[in-house]
Amino acid sequence: MAKVIPDRELVFISKKKPTYPITPMLREYLDQYDRTKGMPLSYDDLMETSERIPVYDAQGEETHWYTMLYPQGYRDELDEKLKTIYAYLSTAGDLHAIQHLYIDRIDYCEFGNSKPFRIRVVNKYNDNHDYFYVKTADASRIYGLELEHILSPNRINILVYGETLIEEHIAGIPGDAFIRDYLPPKYLPGEQPELVPRFQPANPIRVAKEFVKFNERCFAKLLGDMRSYNYVAVVTQDFDERQYRVRAIDFDRQSHEPELKVYMPQFYKENQPVVAMVWDQLSPDTIKQYQTEERALMARRAENGEGRLSDLFSAMVSDTIAPPENTKRLAADVARFHKKNKLADLTSMGEVTREHFLYTIGG
Repeated sequence: MAKVIPDRELVFISKKKPTYPITPMLREYLDQYDRTKGMPLSYDDLMETSERIPVYDAQGEETHWYTMLYPQGYRDELDEKLKTIYAYLSTAGDLHAIQHLYIDRIDYCEFGNSKPFRIRVVNKYNDNHDYFYVKTADASRIYGLELEHILSPNRINILVYGETLIEEHIAGIPGDAFIRDYLPPKYLPGEQPELVPRFQPANPIRVAKEFVKFNERCFAKLLGDMRSYNYVAVVTQDFDERQYRVRAIDFDRQSHEPELKVYMPQFYKENQPVVAMVWDQLSPDTIKQYQTEERALMARRAENGEGRLSDLFSAMVSDTIAPPENTKRLAADVARFHKKNKLADLTSMGEVTREHFLYTIGG
């Protein structure tokens, strides 16, 4: 098998992260950039029931999700409010454009920090469906979403109302499923290739290239915990070949952990099949080329969104989104990595993120 990272060098996250409140400065930023609406519903409104049934996957296995059951009158009220929220997300609040939609399910997940509600919206004319999520608002998660919106090739659509966060669904193949079902079998540990049910195998060179770029984006933005179930693979058919993009879908660990390598997806055990493929398919010079390309693209995006990025970092620098000991340790790691001793004296995660990002892209 191709080269992977030894177990002793891998990172593991076991501690639950606290939720950080939205500060007045962050809320001002959200108002300025049209991220807030006077929504008719809060996260707590969806908790007004104790009845639920488990959701099973296509193989009949239990998931971490539960379908919530509400009294009919209350459910009708929730449905109208949720449709209004979906209108804010998808049609700039035009309620006439969504009259043919209905709320099919309200699911709840106990797993993870945000404990989200997943809302399934269905078109009654053709049964096409979409999702969005209702979560408790967490400042560090919002910073991660905004940095993704500004600095990645992906746009992020969110709304914040009080202590409630609304996120659009990010479509794609979950990373763990993509690794299991689309990677060439030789990269999967302990598998017998002839016994593994396969979809059409992905182009290993193109996937390896995208993972390198994804790794670079997460590292530059200090987005942590990119285990395989926290990102998706988006597959697009080009005229002669399929293209791939890896997109983060979980932003809870933005600028929170104390070790620098936590912000590199390559150091997670769940991603080792992809790491093996990268080393097998790409030369060190090619890897460096893709890293340089992605840093240049981020620098261009930062320049195009300079005002917004500056406003976001201003709010982030004045905020508390990690314990002081995490900030101190990460600042020391960043100082060693960039060979800039002065960075070890930074005292907020916002400062560490801003300075690390600027040095990474060569600013």
